[in-house]
Amino acid sequence: MYRKILVPIDGSKTAGLGLREAIKLSQALKATLRLLYVVNETDIVMAEAAYPNAELLNQLQQVGRKILDDAERDVRAAGLSAESVLLNSSTQVAGELIVQQAKDWPCDLIVMGTHGRHGLSKLVLGSTAEFVLHHTPVPVLLERSQHAR
Repeated sequence: MYRKILVPIDGSKTAGLGLREAIKLSQALKATLRLLYVVNETDIVMAEAAYPNAELLNQLQQVGRKILDDAERDVRAAGLSAESVLLNSSTQVAGELIVQQAKDWPCDLIVMGTHGRHGLSKLVLGSTAEFVLHHTPVPVLLERSQHAR
């Protein structure tokens, strides 16, 4: 069964839904959780073009660390423990790093939230969850946003 569950988070309500589902699964299965946050440096380059700031990467890493700390607190409140990983990338999108982490750790399941976008909004905004679903070698449990239901 599932012994190692990877939980990508980004601080959104939708990611929180995925985390809550992963906590329930971990409690039932006595599985280990690994929380993952990705700082995408490509976003930083775009932001610096509009707002030049040498400390932007550091600030985004601090935000990521806080999101991971908050998620770890939620996991501990449920009587569990979790590892957490913060990754930076200037060349890969978040989905690629999630898939790579699933292989490197290696996990048995990925649990993540999805906004459930479709049509033009998915085309314009992309879909990390869809990328992961189509490229990972392990099962993926997608927890859909309340807006998508």
